[in-house]
Amino acid sequence: MVEAAGEPIELEVGPRVVRLTSPERVYFPARGWTKLDLANYYLSVGDGIVRALRERPCMLHRFPSGLSGEKVHQKRLPSGAPPWVETVNVYFPRYGRTADELCVTELGAVIWAVQMATVEFHPWNSRRADVEKPDEWRIDLDPMPQAGFERVRRVAGVAHEVLEELGVAGFPKTSGGSGLHIYVRIVPEWGFSEVRRAALAFAREVERRMPDDVTTTWWRKDRDPEHVFVDFNQNARDHTIASAWSVRGVPEGTVSTPFGWDELADIAPKELTLATVPARFAKTGDPHGGIDDVAHRLDTLLEWADRDGLPE
Repeated sequence: MVEAAGEPIELEVGPRVVRLTSPERVYFPARGWTKLDLANYYLSVGDGIVRALRERPCMLHRFPSGLSGEKVHQKRLPSGAPPWVETVNVYFPRYGRTADELCVTELGAVIWAVQMATVEFHPWNSRRADVEKPDEWRIDLDPMPQAGFERVRRVAGVAHEVLEELGVAGFPKTSGGSGLHIYVRIVPEWGFSEVRRAALAFAREVERRMPDDVTTTWWRKDRDPEHVFVDFNQNARDHTIASAWSVRGVPEGTVSTPFGWDELADIAPKELTLATVPARFAKTGDPHGGIDDVAHRLDTLLEWADRDGLPE
């Protein structure tokens, strides 16, 4: 049995009041950070986390006993949600089932999810209006075990060059781990398989320019351990990664943190934690603040896919 950790408190979140039970329960034993610390973190980056999650089906990574306990991958909305917490119904072909997933429309829903022991938020790259048509293309730079972060920086720089040549605005963020992510808003005109195919065409172009640093080889065992894998499959249906501003469920409590391209040379992912990011957000705001201003097309990338004979 998990013991109570402090009397419940009530947090005012816009028009909502969210009851936080066991606020002093330690979620991050290595740092002593509590459930209340986690809630206060998400309150401090409220505009950013809501922008990242708004109207998207969202899987929750929950730690009911903190990081030292069991991790729960929650697709269905946990029971007991207040009526103002919204959902979206999604279908999972592998199981032949549907689920009502959290669909954030306001900060109160994020804090309610924290009350339900959520640490990480993993949204889809499509929105509730049409969950089968992604409006976000995700570039995941995933280093192999012997590829240092300096190599990830170099690959990110070349990925940025290719995006600029395409006339596409990419918005980078740390992964909260050892890699980087770049997000691009796209016109929601194509299905998941087409977006994944376009993402593979882009990844192959980066690989052509950096053959000694980059791999698109699918099977991990076949990859060079010093290369950076450009993971195009993060655009497949029901594949999710931690959202911008999401805390990661790791002992260090790192945050998947947006940054500007002018920060690429100096960004230090391990220093970006739930304790340090609030001051950064208060000072600089959200570097992804303009991400919804323009939606790009994938026609050129799909032409590259045809040229390279990539599978449908």
